[in-house]
Amino acid sequence: MKNPSLIVASCLLWLSMGSLAQEPSFDARLSEYPYPYPVHNYEFTSQRQSLEMAYMHLPAAQGKKTVVLMHGKNFASDYWQKTAQYLHDRGYGVLMPDQVGFGKSSKPAHYQFSAEALVANTYALVQKLKINKPILMGHSMGGMLASRYALNYAAQVSELVLVNPVGLEDYLKYVDYKDPQFFYHNELNKTAADVIAYQQKNYYDGKWSDEYEALTTIHKGWINGPDWQTVAWNNAQTYDVIFTGAVINEFEQLSMPVHLIIGTRDTTGPGRGWKKPGVTRTLGQYDQLGKTAAEKIPNATLHELEGIGHMPQFEAFDRYRKILNTIF
Repeated sequence: MKNPSLIVASCLLWLSMGSLAQEPSFDARLSEYPYPYPVHNYEFTSQRQSLEMAYMHLPAAQGKKTVVLMHGKNFASDYWQKTAQYLHDRGYGVLMPDQVGFGKSSKPAHYQFSAEALVANTYALVQKLKINKPILMGHSMGGMLASRYALNYAAQVSELVLVNPVGLEDYLKYVDYKDPQFFYHNELNKTAADVIAYQQKNYYDGKWSDEYEALTTIHKGWINGPDWQTVAWNNAQTYDVIFTGAVINEFEQLSMPVHLIIGTRDTTGPGRGWKKPGVTRTLGQYDQLGKTAAEKIPNATLHELEGIGHMPQFEAFDRYRKILNTIF
């Protein structure tokens, strides 16, 4: 297979196809946004509607497992490129799906977004591709989904790798539930500058680079695009996955080997702005949450990255890759 360029180069290629002075503009399915590998669509029926789940699939070498990479809430599957290339160079197969509501997948007007629903869709795709007992690897919200997949289909999972996953706390114990309408209002008012400011502050400790900037291209294009209301509504609905998932309460039931890759500077704490009255807990203390999660999981290995935040696969790829060398 031809070696693809890095995500930054892909975004620069997109820019070269139009005026460099123009801001990107994308439709809901990212028709004009290039992914690093060939994109396929899995057609299926769910909740009384026909849907498509976009995915990239790099086949495994003989005798090697396939790794299913599950993306976070603020991203699509394309951001896994460096990890995917690392794994594929070592012979592993790699499956990178866009969850419904994300990336190049369908953006339904109405859908009951839950961890169970998204995981069932992913499991069906894995079965369709005849992938036997994959290794699951998830980042952020994708870590929560990978955990739910491992809990629901334990016999069909060989290992679980979690990279700064959300869901290491049961958020609704500490914060009020918000209707998706609340998040929809916030999404509609979001600007490209807001996306950059949030990621710069919360992911990279105030630092910024071309590689980090490239990760905001999809968001910029959607905000400027013709389908922003549709995308914003999907973004709003998918918050329910994070707040109602609560996989931490079932970590004792994980039966396969589990690797926790934790950037200890991470302070991701969904809902900290609307805590329940009287709650004094500080959410998002990953320097503590990783250790607590590892103690709950019967066969867990904790890999801590001191001084690194929510995005170790970008902020400190060389250190992150050394951990992967011990796992794969």
